[in-house]
Amino acid sequence: MPRNKLLLFLLLFLLGGCASLADPDARYWDPMTALNPFKKSERVLILAPHPDDEAIGCAGIIQEALKAKAKVRVVYLTNGDHNELSFIVYEKRITMRQGEFVHMGQVRQQESIKAMASLGLLKDDLIFLGYPDYGTFEIFCNYWQTDKPFRDRLTRISSVPYKSNPSYGAPYYGESILDDLTTQILDYKPNKIFVSHPADVNVDHKTLYLFLQVALSDLEGKIPKPKVYPYLVHCVGWPKPRHYHPELALYPPHKFIGSEIDWLRFDLSFEELDKKHQSVLFYKSQTQSAVFYLLAFVRENELFGDYPVLELAPQLTLKDKVISYFGATKMFKESDNSETLEKIEGVEEDGSVSYALQDDYFIVRVDKPNKLSLRFKTRLYIFGYNKNTPFPRMPKIRIMTAGNVCKVFNAKKRVFDHGVLVDSGRNYLILQVPLKLLQNPDYLLTSLKAYHGNLPVDAVGFRKIKIK
Repeated sequence: MPRNKLLLFLLLFLLGGCASLADPDARYWDPMTALNPFKKSERVLILAPHPDDEAIGCAGIIQEALKAKAKVRVVYLTNGDHNELSFIVYEKRITMRQGEFVHMGQVRQQESIKAMASLGLLKDDLIFLGYPDYGTFEIFCNYWQTDKPFRDRLTRISSVPYKSNPSYGAPYYGESILDDLTTQILDYKPNKIFVSHPADVNVDHKTLYLFLQVALSDLEGKIPKPKVYPYLVHCVGWPKPRHYHPELALYPPHKFIGSEIDWLRFDLSFEELDKKHQSVLFYKSQTQSAVFYLLAFVRENELFGDYPVLELAPQLTLKDKVISYFGATKMFKESDNSETLEKIEGVEEDGSVSYALQDDYFIVRVDKPNKLSLRFKTRLYIFGYNKNTPFPRMPKIRIMTAGNVCKVFNAKKRVFDHGVLVDSGRNYLILQVPLKLLQNPDYLLTSLKAYHGNLPVDAVGFRKIKIK
């Protein structure tokens, strides 16, 4: 690190005691467990939804792994070609032509190659799959075993358009993404995988986590089981303060207090922090419109943590027996959309989502504030995995509720004879979903979004729930 930068950093560090008061999340967290050191024998895989996520979330990890002589590979789900706002700011022109979106994806790919080179990775260490930015969640939900692939509404593309990418020409199907990701993992056999977080509000981020869970399940017994470390990027209002604050620690958002997540931290050296800063600045197409946000992640540590797997066993069937719910996840009080809640006067109570298993039903309970009771709606996603049934053939269930009425979809098809039971009270909503509808899964990947009328107010990150 140059001498003037080192002096500046030391000054900021000495002032850190005062500056930390500017971080609203700092006072809620005790010291977190440190991530275990890397070993020379390890193979580290970084999964990035878009070019720049690997630098934001894992630049320190990449450097430390390379120092330990471990192998490192980065696999990118998309080329980030859907961010039209940053494209306008970066190239100072407005265009909606298909070729221009591909051009932006190529720009971002080259930025990643330069950024990762600054951290010590070679071009051959980077794999760009090139699937549709902002389209992968819809693919995961709806595009399996179907005649027509997903077609991006903005780019009007339905297959990977990047000729230099190994997935070039692959149609936008769930099978294409799953096969490519599975191939990469099987080929590389990683010991540690760093992936975007299941509670990230960006749809591509949570989707990459979902595809990883399915891929690892399909590979069970074929490779040693790797450790998985999710990293968070998108959470409304986080991190604060914005801009470049290398003197501050990065703490989890306030909304995850009591969430069961065991957060791990990796501390960066001065040199690693400086290199992370420089690597982020290579993403000129993004920093020109969002530099304050991106540099807010250049802090003295990086964060990793996942929800623990929840295991549900069937409960006794007794009318007078109270059902025990598990895995309660907080909602509403620290919402992902606090601006919406501020418009709903008097929403001050906590809410939560929890789960149970009884009488061959998967049960989801939502405890909600009074002020949301009249116009309260939900959207529940349930994706089941069964080791005896290929995942493309498993149901992809979406349940939409309003009061005691629900609509059920399997991918894009409406299901009428679904057997889902709804009990909606002033302060609660209980959904009973037949396991038969879910095709008797070994485990579920499930998430719930809540609405006040048509306004989204909060969402619960995807949880993995084993069915005993």
